Amino acid sequence: MPIHHAVLGLLADGPSYGYELKASFEQAIGPQWGELNIGHLYQVLERLGRDGFVTKRTIPQIDRPDRVVYRLTADGKAELQRWLSEPVVRRAGYRDDFFLKLFVASRSGTDALRNVIKVQREGYLQEIASLTRLRKSRTEDPLVGLLLEAAVLHTKANLRLTEIAEESASRLAAGKTIRSPQAGSKEAAARREAGSRGA
Repeated sequence: MPIHHAVLGLLADGPSYGYELKASFEQAIGPQWGELNIGHLYQVLERLGRDGFVTKRTIPQIDRPDRVVYRLTADGKAELQRWLSEPVVRRAGYRDDFFLKLFVASRSGTDALRNVIKVQREGYLQEIASLTRLRKSRTEDPLVGLLLEAAVLHTKANLRLTEIAEESASRLAAGKTIRSPQAGSKEAAARREAGSRGA
């Protein structure tokens, strides 16, 4: 899982503890990823420990809770290298909430569908404007800049999709009736029977 491997990557720099890992991740990845929940991070670290990818050591502290420091193991380094050597491949089908809206709106007719597309297009345009401003303000970090560039390109691709959906709105709305496989098989059987009688 990507977060697990990102944590391994941070630990490759040297031993660290939860809040330091959280800060390092958020500083490196930038505003597009969002904050890393500390509770989730500790769950990830526990899982990595069970898998043998990290070890932990408790360091007593005066006037504050003991600090748990995590260290990458040899197996953890090997797992990190394995992950880095493989391409990122989509494991499941393409899922996007916009397609669920298209699915529902197409069943309500062309006007409803066009309205959903219009609202989505405006949302994407606002997102591109916001990302462009953010990209201009974060020029000091090339990795963050690249992440923001990726976000802009993805959003532009999504914007293009609204244009294609708009061009296809009439056909999308017309194709809203979905026949069950059972109904289709009954019709096919009826056609075969009629054909055999006519032969």
